Amino acid sequence: MMRRCRYADCEMVTKDAIRKLEGIVGAANVLSSEEDRKVYSYDGTSTWVHQPDVVVFPTETAHVEAVLALANEAKIAVTPRGGGTNLSGGSVPIRGGISLVMTRMNKILEISPGNLSARVQAGVVLMDLQKALAAKGLFFPPDPQSFLGATIGGIISENAGGPVCLKYGVTKQYILGIRAVLPTGKAIQFGGITLKNVVGYDLVSLLTGSEGTLAVITEAVLRLMPMPPARKTIIATFDDLPKAGETVSAILDAGTVPAKIELLDNWVIRNINRITGMGLSEGAAAMLMFECDGTDEVVAHDAEKIIGVCRRMGAAGVIVAKDAAEAQAYWKARGAGFAAVFSAAPTVLAEDVTVPRTRMAEFIRRVTDICKAADLEVTVIGHAGDGNLHPSVMTDQNNPGHFARAKRAVDEIIAAAVEFGGVLSGEHGIGLEKQKFMRRTQDPTFIDLMRQIKRIFDPNGILNPGKIWED
Repeated sequence: MMRRCRYADCEMVTKDAIRKLEGIVGAANVLSSEEDRKVYSYDGTSTWVHQPDVVVFPTETAHVEAVLALANEAKIAVTPRGGGTNLSGGSVPIRGGISLVMTRMNKILEISPGNLSARVQAGVVLMDLQKALAAKGLFFPPDPQSFLGATIGGIISENAGGPVCLKYGVTKQYILGIRAVLPTGKAIQFGGITLKNVVGYDLVSLLTGSEGTLAVITEAVLRLMPMPPARKTIIATFDDLPKAGETVSAILDAGTVPAKIELLDNWVIRNINRITGMGLSEGAAAMLMFECDGTDEVVAHDAEKIIGVCRRMGAAGVIVAKDAAEAQAYWKARGAGFAAVFSAAPTVLAEDVTVPRTRMAEFIRRVTDICKAADLEVTVIGHAGDGNLHPSVMTDQNNPGHFARAKRAVDEIIAAAVEFGGVLSGEHGIGLEKQKFMRRTQDPTFIDLMRQIKRIFDPNGILNPGKIWED
């Protein structure tokens, strides 16, 4: 049974309100049947569900303005939603009301190679954008693993990361401007199209990562990068999982910064094989995956450094992908990692913590010790280059004793990350999943400042209520 929460201070959506919504966006863009509302009652987590009263699909910014103005007047909760691939409960309409789904605002409005920028609507799927950019020799660096379904609005709202964050950084470094609608129904432009912009407070960065609690993003101006001319993929296997973690720091100490360093433990390796038939080394305790990019000379230099460090650190084997097709097959297998995790148990508590790279090996040991003591199955996968790890504990909500042990283990894992100087979330956000840790680990003054900012943007508290710090 998934966790269900009560309505709070928000009102139910009446039949009259539904008629008004149909008048704004058209009847075809309003769904209110039981079946339709169930579809939009959950996200990528496996532990939260709550149905909205109605599902609304705007197709232009004016629609969003009118919907929010109506909701603000009637004090109806509005939960923005993109592809629903997020992993924190952030797009679950926990207070009912309107699920405002942005996927029909999916136009790429402009690509400007001269400005290295693109202007897109919030519902554009990342994979579709990358295909359009690749045709012009460009790419948008943030690359969450949900790129096949994740939308730009959601990526911005979660300040999404991904494997290439090590070299290129996270979403907030690639957002030049945002067009958004305040909860009161007023559209406003934040930022612009220029790389440099210090006109007042940096409200673009404030909205980036705000998890849909401050405004509804309808358009964005994205900073782009030229496509690297060369890439090389390297696979290194290890007989010891923490040793693989130590190798990451050793590679960076050697003065090499690959585009990607991904960590997979034995559980993930075996289950990727089960799903894909890739034939990865099932005897390995861990596998590191590297991608170098840049000019041919830079790639050759970096690859040589990485291979040398891996061998010096005791890698059981090192493989260099012979061509782009083989490299793509390895990265496709890596992309199956989370599918393997989430298909392995009725309930998966998939965590998202970031620890200093120098303490990553120690943290991995702590995670395995915690779960071994509790007789729990755990797997560790993550973006090892920036210390962002995803320990995932296998459990079943329908088994109260087992589920209670799993939740206690997750509590200990989060506490260990903070103890080691890490943070609660590297890329998934707080949403519903980590509220208790937010209140437990953050300075009350920090949370109060966020509450005050929320009240300025959203005086009636209608926009994505119940998230981040709220109970």
